[in-house]
Amino acid sequence: MIEIGRLCLKIAGKESGKKCVIVDVIDDSYVMVDGDVKRKRCNIKHLEPLEGTIKIEKNASHDMVVKEFKKLAIEIKESKPKEKKEKPKKIRGKKEKVEVKEEKPKRKALLTVGAKKEKKETKAKTTENKKEKPDKPKEEKKVKKKIVKENKS
Repeated sequence: MIEIGRLCLKIAGKESGKKCVIVDVIDDSYVMVDGDVKRKRCNIKHLEPLEGTIKIEKNASHDMVVKEFKKLAIEIKESKPKEKKEKPKKIRGKKEKVEVKEEKPKRKALLTVGAKKEKKETKAKTTENKKEKPDKPKEEKKVKKKIVKENKS
């Protein structure tokens, strides 16, 4: 039933419902189809064979298939390739860059020698204050935790 020239109807895929013809038998489950569908291999399970046959050679060209379809009065919608549009050519070379830069006021020496010394002294005092603060002994912390645990139970 599956032979070269057999008219078929696609029943699966995006081209379902379109007529095609078997151009080549690849193996027992795949064939090459052409016609109102894109020329490609197709699973036999996706085809429904029709009664008619066309006399074509193995691996016949698309033009031959179209001629035979016209003899049987079957219309084929042919897709035309898109016309190529000329792309504008890029002009390479030096490009003029126009950038407006805002001038920042120059930074004056805000810190004088005396101010730097004062800054160092205040920094030293803060580190001394942190060292002077005695931490609570660890024993007191443990006692507080035990008390809190006893209150919960």
